[in-house]
This record gives sequence, C-alpha cells and structure tokens, in this order.
Amino acid sequence: MSTPPTPALPFMPFALPELGEEEIAEVVDTLRSGWVTTGPKARRFEQDFAAFLGDESLHCIAVNSATAGLHLALEALGIGPGDEVITTTHTFTATAEVVRYLGADVKLVDIDPATLNIDPAAIEAAITPRTKALMPVHYAGLAADMPAIRAIARKHGLKIVEDAAHALPTTSGGQLIGTLDSDATVFSFYANKTITTGEGGMLVTRDAALAARAKVMRLHGINRDAFDRFTAKVPSWYYEIVAPGFKYNLTDIAAALGLHQLKRAHAFQQKRAQLAQIYHQALQDLPLILPPQPAPGELHAWHLYVVRVRPDAPIGRDRLIEALFNAGIGCSVHYMPLHLHPYWRERYDLQASDFPHSQQAYEQMLSLPLYTRMTEADAQRVVDAVRAALVAHV
Repeated sequence: MSTPPTPALPFMPFALPELGEEEIAEVVDTLRSGWVTTGPKARRFEQDFAAFLGDESLHCIAVNSATAGLHLALEALGIGPGDEVITTTHTFTATAEVVRYLGADVKLVDIDPATLNIDPAAIEAAITPRTKALMPVHYAGLAADMPAIRAIARKHGLKIVEDAAHALPTTSGGQLIGTLDSDATVFSFYANKTITTGEGGMLVTRDAALAARAKVMRLHGINRDAFDRFTAKVPSWYYEIVAPGFKYNLTDIAAALGLHQLKRAHAFQQKRAQLAQIYHQALQDLPLILPPQPAPGELHAWHLYVVRVRPDAPIGRDRLIEALFNAGIGCSVHYMPLHLHPYWRERYDLQASDFPHSQQAYEQMLSLPLYTRMTEADAQRVVDAVRAALVAHV
C-alpha cells in the first residue's frame, strides 16, 4: 500500500498585517457612529501618537499616507523651484517624488555599505548653495546616523525631514525617532508596516508654524478644521480657502485601526526582533551578509530583514528568490535604487557607477518574510528553504 503524498504547505506571503477583534470592533463602532471620514477618532489617534512618543507637546498630524506627510512637511518648509533636497538613492520613489511635486530638485547620494542607510559623508559632499533640506531614510527600521546628519544640517543651515516609514518604534541615541530635533518626521502605516491603518501616515513636528501650515494644506487649504465645523453647536458653515491645498486627511475608519495597533506597537516590535534573531542565528554560517544589529540599548523596528548573497555563494540573488518561491515562500527586494529607474536616471543623468554601494547591495539583496503572525516554525521553514537552496548548489 503506497503512502499518501504529504500535502503541500500553504504559500507563505512576504508580509501580512495582524488585525484583531479590537480593531474590528472599533471600525464597526466608527461605522455606526456616522463619523466615517476625519473626525474624533483621527484626532484621538493623533493625541495617542504623541503620548506613545512620550511627548504630548509634539504636533502629530494624521494623513492618508507617508507620501502625503513628506509632501506636506516640505511644502510647509517652503521648499520650491530652484531648491535642492538631498536623499538616498536606496529608497522607495515616494521619498524623492515629493520633492518634484514642489518643483525642487532631488540630489541622490550613496549609502553606507554596512548599514544600508544614507552616508553622511556623501551628504556633505553633495551640498551646494541650492541645498535646502536633507531627507534621511531609516532603512529597514535601523536608525540612520542622526548625530552626524544633524551636525551637517546645523553646519550648513539645512532643514531635516526624516523619512521614518520603516522606523516605528526605532531609537537613535536612546530617543525614539520622532522626538529628535529634526524639523519633521513622517511615519507610514501601510499594510506591511509595524502598525497599519491600511493606508495612512503621521507627520510629527515640534514646529507650531509648520504644523499649522500642514493642517491647512492637508484639507484643501481650508482655514478651519473640518471636524470643528461639523460638530459645532452654532451655525459654522463659513470657511475660507487660504491656499491651494491637497486632500490628505486620514479617515476615522483608518484611525480606528490605528488606535489599537498603536497599543501593540512595542509588542509587535519585540516579535519582529525575536524572528530576526532566529534568522540571524540560523543563517550566520551561510554565504550571506546579514543585516546589521542595532547598537546596544537601541531599538530596531525590524520592518525588513534584508540579506545579501555573497559573491562566493553558489547561486546569486535571483536564483535564490526563485528557489524560495518554488518552496512556497514569498520574498521581495528593497529596493531597486532610484538611479536605475528611467525617470530619475534620465532626469539627472545618473549612472550606476555614481552609487557603487547601493548598486552592489541591490544586486545581492532580498528581503525575507518578517511579520508578527509568523511563528517560529514559519521562520524555521524560511531558514530551511534558504539553506536547501544554497547547500544544494555547492
């Protein structure tokens, strides 16, 4: 009698959000309340976010994406035609495209090959009289070298807008990203981030004038908060348009998710860190460059676990990705650098040789599955598949 075949394991996605009954109940409550667009829950989410960062004097402005938050921050800082903003080539296009929304130019620079974060020395070398702002990206959840970047900004009189899409919760010098003395910090709540609102983001700043401008521009340039207008006890239909604003407000439906996700942010980070350590221990004898660990006492959000296939490995990155997919495991690449994309390459006449560290990292890297619904057995399944692919070709 033949043995029945072992059933195939289900496909393991690269990322998956963790949403519980509390989030579902809060969304249902929102639907029943009648406040489905920006209203009391969006405001509560802003207040809770400031409390989470440990400084309720911070201005937190909920928006419908981190892209929107970056755009609002730069607009409020007066970035416009003739200006330059320096950022890393090793990022998603949103970081750079918001600069172009404003008619300013992007100056892309290379990364530190050890951390994959923007290289402060490359920033300093790229500064010109047109440079007005720096946009560091906390890649994969590891803080960029903010002491060096802040020193450069002070020396040259430049603004700093932190792209913290990967960095909740992450620390630099023991302080949570979002509480440093940058001009603005922007977080993402996209579906694969540490916490999610489906789509959404948060602009955080200490600058009251920047916050006021961002709030006006968040909703069509209206000079009054829409929530205040629609909840007032006296006639309050009158408002004025004071600027050609945008449509960047976060809905209460989305904020309802965020209220409960935020309560679990530290627990989510701890689970991600545990999974990252499983990978780190189990993969260290393979021909891979593993992601850098945070400095002692610092928090790494572990948004991504990015490995690089060493030149002495028996197969390259593309073959390893193919092997993992054949084993039913999803993975991704973060990122195809901006200098390789047609728009950025052609606009600024960029060459791969201008960014040797980002180029080499891109050719070697892949991001393994890492999300809080993963079990230790899931992580071991990934390890086994990686090991099988690399060892099978020795």
